[in-house]
Amino acid sequence: MDPFKQMADWRKNMDHFFGEQFWNEFDHIVKPTIPQINIYQYDHELICVASIPGLIDLNKVDIYVDYATLELKGVIDITYSGGTVVQDEILQGVFDREVTLPFPVRKDKVHASYRNGLLIIHLHRLISDESSRSRVNIQLDDDD
Repeated sequence: MDPFKQMADWRKNMDHFFGEQFWNEFDHIVKPTIPQINIYQYDHELICVASIPGLIDLNKVDIYVDYATLELKGVIDITYSGGTVVQDEILQGVFDREVTLPFPVRKDKVHASYRNGLLIIHLHRLISDESSRSRVNIQLDDDD
C-alpha cells in the first residue's frame, strides 16, 4: 500500500477527531522551512541553490551576506484566481531564512542569479576576519 496515502488517511482521521484547525498549531514543525536550500562546497567557493518558484520581481528577495552567514528574505507567492485549491503541496509565504556557512565568505565577491525557479548564489572564501553585512543584487539569467 502507498505510504503517502496511508498518511493522508491518517491525517483525515485526526482532522475528524480533533478538528481541522488542530494542525495549524503544528505547521512550523510539520512543514519544512522555505526556501529549501542546497549548499555545495568547493576549495575556495560555495554555491548556494535556493528553490524560489514563481519569482517575477527580483527586488522582492533580499540576500545578505555577513562573514559566515547567508540570509534570504522574501515571499514565495503562487496564486491563481477564480479557482479552488484542490492540492496544495508547494510551500509558500513570507520567509526569512538564515543559514550558517561552512566558512567565512567575501562580501565583495558575491554573484546571484535566478533561473527556472532557482536562486543561485556564488560565494568565495574570505581570508581576513573582517565582518559586515551587505545586500546582494540578483540577475535574471535568460533561457538558452
